[in-house]
Amino acid sequence: MHFISEDLENYVATHSQNEPALLVALNRETHQKVLQPRMLSGHFQGRVLSMLSKLIRPLHILEIGTYTGYATLCLCEGMQDNGTIDTIDINEELAWIQQKYFDLSAWKQQINRHIGDAIEIVPTLEKKYDLVFIDADKENYLNYFELILPKMNAGGIILSDNVLWSGKVLETPDPKDISTNILVEYNKKLQQDPRIETVLLPIRDGLTVSRVL
Repeated sequence: MHFISEDLENYVATHSQNEPALLVALNRETHQKVLQPRMLSGHFQGRVLSMLSKLIRPLHILEIGTYTGYATLCLCEGMQDNGTIDTIDINEELAWIQQKYFDLSAWKQQINRHIGDAIEIVPTLEKKYDLVFIDADKENYLNYFELILPKMNAGGIILSDNVLWSGKVLETPDPKDISTNILVEYNKKLQQDPRIETVLLPIRDGLTVSRVL
């Protein structure tokens, strides 16, 4: 679903910072060789993630949902020189493309890949995070949020992707549509939870920025 016209989307991308060459190559290879390439953050959202990371200057970043690693590398752009990023994905079949581009990047020694269920992995991580990006299975967004919050530094930022879900959040959801129902509940929780302050940005499929108080 396009919330603005494709022509306007192209104008926005054209008048934002260019994609770094490494990300151009990753974008192309993802579309050539990987299923569901629309899951890639892409040029415009990638530059948004990069800009937010540069403004935050995080020491430790957590990403739930690596896919091919495009957003991972965008988030790394603002990371402190001695920082780290933990990125989790349940699909081991994508490890080859993730590792290929992580090794080509300036942050290959700072990226920690985890393959498996984030519900099991997050509790084992012994860090306090300044920036978290949630972009995995929507059915677990509420669970991820509760697992992550105790691991956040005060003032830390939680980014949640796909929170508009192609506009389905405005419809009366089918009781069997678990993802839409969870996202409606999740969006309500982020707006009401006294532990954070939140703004929902209509970027691509919806990006929530939540600041931990």
